[in-house]
This record gives sequence, C-alpha cells and structure tokens, in this order.
Amino acid sequence: MATKSKARKEAKKQTPRSYVRFTLAQRVEHVLMLLSFSTLGLTGLPQRFASHPVSMWFINILGGIDNLRTIHHTAAIVMMFGTMYHILVVGYKIFVERQRMTMLPVLQDAKDALGVLLYNIGFKKSRPQMGRYTFEEKAEYWAFAWGAVVMGFTGFLMWNPVTASKFLPGEFVPAAKAAHGGEAVLAVLAIIVWHMYSVHIKMFNKAMWTGRLTEEEMLHEHPLELADIKAGVAERPVDPVTLRKRQRIYYPVAGVLTVIMLFGIYGFIAVEDTALTTIPPQEEKVEVFVPQTPTPIPTPLPTSTPTPTLPPTTPESALPPTWTSVIGPLFASKCSECHGDSGGLNLSTYASASAGGTSGPLFIAGDPADSLIILKFMSGEHTYMTLTPEELALLEAWILNGAVE
Repeated sequence: MATKSKARKEAKKQTPRSYVRFTLAQRVEHVLMLLSFSTLGLTGLPQRFASHPVSMWFINILGGIDNLRTIHHTAAIVMMFGTMYHILVVGYKIFVERQRMTMLPVLQDAKDALGVLLYNIGFKKSRPQMGRYTFEEKAEYWAFAWGAVVMGFTGFLMWNPVTASKFLPGEFVPAAKAAHGGEAVLAVLAIIVWHMYSVHIKMFNKAMWTGRLTEEEMLHEHPLELADIKAGVAERPVDPVTLRKRQRIYYPVAGVLTVIMLFGIYGFIAVEDTALTTIPPQEEKVEVFVPQTPTPIPTPLPTSTPTPTLPPTTPESALPPTWTSVIGPLFASKCSECHGDSGGLNLSTYASASAGGTSGPLFIAGDPADSLIILKFMSGEHTYMTLTPEELALLEAWILNGAVE
C-alpha cells in the first residue's frame, strides 16, 4: 500500500498542473461556429469566383448551384442561432454573474500590440505580459462580430432583394453583393493567415478542445491571469440571494429578447415575396421573342392546294428581286410548313432567315455559289421540297445582288 501511495504521489508530481480555460458549453459553441463558418467559406467563395475552374468543379460535385446555395443558406441559419445564443450567454455573465468584461478593448491592448511588434523585430528583450485575453484574441473576436453584422445585413439584401428594394434604392442590392464577397474573402484570409498561425502553428493551443492550459502555457500566453488565479482574485464571488434576484430580472428580459431574435431569423428566411406571388398569373399567351424586323407579310397556313409557280422574270424585264417582292413570298408559299415560326431554321422574316439555323448562315450575300441554300438545292440533298429552275434562278439572282431586304 505504501508503494502504491508513493507511486501516486510521484505521478502527481510528474503531471503538469493545468487550469480551466473554457467550459464545455463554450467549446461546443466554438465548434458550432467553426463548422458554420467553414461551410460558409467553402460554399461562398465558389459563388464569388464562379468562373474559376476549381469553383465550377466544386459546384458540380455538389450537384449544381442550387444545392450549393441551399448548403450556404443552412450554414448561415446555424450561425444566426449561434450568434443569438452567444448574446444571451454574454448577457447572463455580465448582468447576473457580474463577470469582468475582459474582452473589451482597452488602451493597454494598443500598448501590448506595440510591445509585441518591438519584441518581434528585436527592439525589446521581453514579450509584454497579458491577462485573460490577449490583444490578438480581442481583435479576432471583434473582427468576427463586425463581420457577422456586415455579412448579416448584406446577406439579407441578397437573400431578399424584392423586399429590400421596397425600403432601399435598388443599387443597394449589387452593392451588398460586392461588400458580401469582399468581406468573405477578408474573413477567410484572416482565419488562414492570422488565426491558423497564432493558434495552430506558433503554439498548438488545445484549450478549445480540452478546455485547459498547462501552467507553462498559461505563463507564456496569459501570465497576468495566472497570477490572479494563484492570488485567488480571478473570479468574483456572487452572493446566492443576489444571484437569484438578478436571475428573476434577467430571465424575462432574455425571454422577450429571444422571441424578438427568433422572429428576426424567421423574417430573414421567409419575408421575401418572389415573382411567383407578386405578379398575377397571365391568362393569355404572350409572345416571348419578337424580332426587331417586322414580318413583311402574314405567314400563310399550310394548305393542301398546289401553290402556283411564280412566273419567270429576266433581268431585262424586271428589277432585281428583293426579299419583300419575291423571296419572302416564295419562302412563305413553299417553306413555311417546315420553316415557319419555329424549328431550327426560321424563314418567316428577313431577320430570322439572315440569322440562319443550326447548320450555319443560310446564304452569303454576293456569293450564291458558296451559299448553303443554293448548295442544298443544287445537290438534290433537300428532298422534302424542290424549287423549279426559274425559282432557283431568282434565288441566285437575289443573293448575287446582295440579298437585299
């Protein structure tokens, strides 16, 4: 028994003493915000740089832009709930428990920042001693708070552009998109460059996972807090009676505040009226595309009666053919059944005929020998409908004279 007791004492001596840095609730909150922030970054940057090959690959991996935005919106909702919880907890600690507001920036933080700079470049022999939170940790915390406000406001304008435009000029929506993307890039770079170096590279800080720091780590990072802990002045004693009185005041206020924030989150998500609800349904069919060049003559419906053959004309007896005088009516009478208002090739108007079809331009003005329509008829490839030699001559003459309208 004496040997076991002695071994326990030796093991206790060898185990470094540690101090509680964060509670379990704080660590769970940190992990929740870490996951939501990472998801927002991974799904937001591909939207900010959508034309980049890596972004397109990532969007395709997730099944398209709609799935990417759904994940992005879900992560934003999780962060909103995390922010709401943090506000309520901080309020409890400050009002009920009367904890010191050690996260507030003070003048000493600026002095510490200057001291660390001088120490890093060799103009100072010792590093400044800091307390519960260093100036770097305060800067990260308030940068996150500022980012949450900016991203929340601009995100609302982007998520609900119709509603936002009822109260703000429409220019605010594209401005919000630019600010949202810029702040996202800044936040991700700050985490990768500053936070990763300070917490994971310079010294791997496990406090957010274990909740504790060793005495050596406390002496290096938070020596003033360690001194307060050893002196017994780190925490303020709270009288139980006073604590209950403050709780009776805080809980109703926190309940009302919770309801207000929940309504705010719900409004953030569901306030938008899209065109599906703001525009009444159209009962009549509306032409989606109207060509700029009007149709010179109505397109006749297909008939079973034979179409009359146009009389041949000669350069000596008639003016050069134009679309309006000869070619348009020729196509209307012979080609409208297959190449009317729809299909790969539309011959109902001069503009649509000039645009050509899936095989390319229909004709080359001034060059009938290389025009697709002449080649089709001359080769006999177009078997559904043929032109008479006189009609083909008119078509060639029209193209040769510049295919004028």
